[in-house]
Amino acid sequence: MGALRSSVILAGGAGRRIGYQKAFLEFFGVTMIERTVEVVGQVADEVVVVARDDDQAERLRDVVPEARVVADPVRGFGPVAGLAAGMGAAGSELALAVGCDLPFLNPRVMELLFDLAEGHDAAVPIREGGLIEPLHAVYRTGPMARACSEALVAGERRIRAPLGGLLVRNVPVELFRPLDPELLSLYNLNTEEDLAEALRIEEVRCGGGGRGRRRRRPGRRSQPLQESL
Repeated sequence: MGALRSSVILAGGAGRRIGYQKAFLEFFGVTMIERTVEVVGQVADEVVVVARDDDQAERLRDVVPEARVVADPVRGFGPVAGLAAGMGAAGSELALAVGCDLPFLNPRVMELLFDLAEGHDAAVPIREGGLIEPLHAVYRTGPMARACSEALVAGERRIRAPLGGLLVRNVPVELFRPLDPELLSLYNLNTEEDLAEALRIEEVRCGGGGRGRRRRRPGRRSQPLQESL
């Protein structure tokens, strides 16, 4: 195999509820895709970014040239298509899969998921009540790529569908608390309210200074949704 560990970032979300493409949403002066690539690069030997189409892929290559960028093979199938492309492009046996809308990814939690995936086809966090977190999980790339491709052929859009035929280790999110007491690593940005709360949390965590390589107004968006479709 190639790299020992990979990370697959799904960057194609339109972000309709928040009003802007999530990959290019700025969070304390750094786009979410830059922030995500930087953090997952701490635990993975290669980073694969999955774009929604060729146009977005070109833009992403300009923003994160250090990552390998591929495009969804099929439009309209969301994460299933994204994971099919990303897992197929990954050069390692195990790959972390995350969305680009998780501002508080925790390298220690991701390391734990890699460890827990050993001997399984997937290590997927699960919350009380059975809610799974398939876009904050580690997969064995070959089986997951095949399962997602089969789901596409069957016209299946549900992200749970590819998991049905895999040996999945359900990981209770409570196992993360020693490393991430407030489970912030699972916090994602879907709405304006989510963004406002994330900005508040980051201000508190960083003593009011925020974090990022370029200081601009917190929460500035770099491209309106209507201009990106």
